Amino acid sequence: MTTIFQARTGAEAGPTAGPAGVNKQGHLVIMDWLQWMMLAGKIFQVRAGTVTTPIIGGVPLADTAAEFCVDALAGYTVIPIFQNISVRLGTGTLHEYATKSVKAVSSAGTAFVPLPMRNKASGGQTAVAAVTTARVQAAGAVTVTAEAVTTTMRHWSFSNPVAAAAGHEPVDHNWEPRRPPFLGGPVCLYTQVNATGTGPSFYASLDYAEALTSMLF
Repeated sequence: MTTIFQARTGAEAGPTAGPAGVNKQGHLVIMDWLQWMMLAGKIFQVRAGTVTTPIIGGVPLADTAAEFCVDALAGYTVIPIFQNISVRLGTGTLHEYATKSVKAVSSAGTAFVPLPMRNKASGGQTAVAAVTTARVQAAGAVTVTAEAVTTTMRHWSFSNPVAAAAGHEPVDHNWEPRRPPFLGGPVCLYTQVNATGTGPSFYASLDYAEALTSMLF
């Protein structure tokens, strides 16, 4: 296969023109769109919990309370790609986990700087900082807009009414949307991890792409 050229990415105005990639038969090489977003430095990660120190969920599930979120102001769109919640200790009952979005940014919680998933590209380019913002805080201390059936979308959920028994197998909860929603700002994409009695301890990560809305529609 001949050399494949990559279009150089510039400021938020969009990528500059570059040669197309073709193989020896002259077939156009088509790149997965999300992979291109990765190379362009537009995919980021929010994570909760560190080595041996998981984050603790809320007790019990409460409206306006989340454990982590991503916010985008007007003019930007959030595209969730993958989320993992790895429960370390599933004590308590009535476990309820959910990922939702609402057309208003969060209002409280500890700020988290989204991690660029293209941490360094060839040619000495540095990582691109996110325009979107995030929050991570235990026990539902991230404050989001009250849920309503007319304004809040539900994207993923898990529930279990009973406490996990001692020695149970580890449980990972993954969300990898086949057709991810495009959430135009202002918007808050948030996740709640809760139980009754004792909040579950867990590690989590959320990978998402951000883009100028005007470049998508």
